[in-house]
Parts: sequence; C-alpha cells; structure tokens
Amino acid sequence: MQEWGFYMNTNREHYIIDSEGKKTSVILPFKYYERLLEDLHDLAVIAERREEKPLSLEEIKRRLKKDGLL
Repeated sequence: MQEWGFYMNTNREHYIIDSEGKKTSVILPFKYYERLLEDLHDLAVIAERREEKPLSLEEIKRRLKKDGLL
C-alpha cells in the first residue's frame, strides 16, 4: 500500500511524496499554471514559425498601415 504525504516548498509549488519520500506530483497555484500554459503555447508558435522568413520593420509598418492599425 502506497502512503502519500505533502511536502511544502517555500516557493509556489507543493509536492506530493510517496512513503519513500520521492516526489510523485506537484500542486501549483492556478495563476502560475495558467502562465506556464501560455508560455508553452508561445513556444509552440515559435517552433511552428521557425522556418519563416523575418519581416523588415518597413514591411511590418506597411502591413499595419494597410490594416488601419498604425
């Protein structure tokens, strides 16, 4: 039978440990978890666009003006 316990870190996360003291899970504050998900999404977008040719500042300005955003 596996025993569970809690180990409280002084940072943001809390760990669930087994009877041998091995960390098996982590509990995070929800806002911190949401930020991690946003960071993962951003990294996925970066990875998807890795092969795209960079745009010049002039091209970006032209597109923003065309879309009425500048």
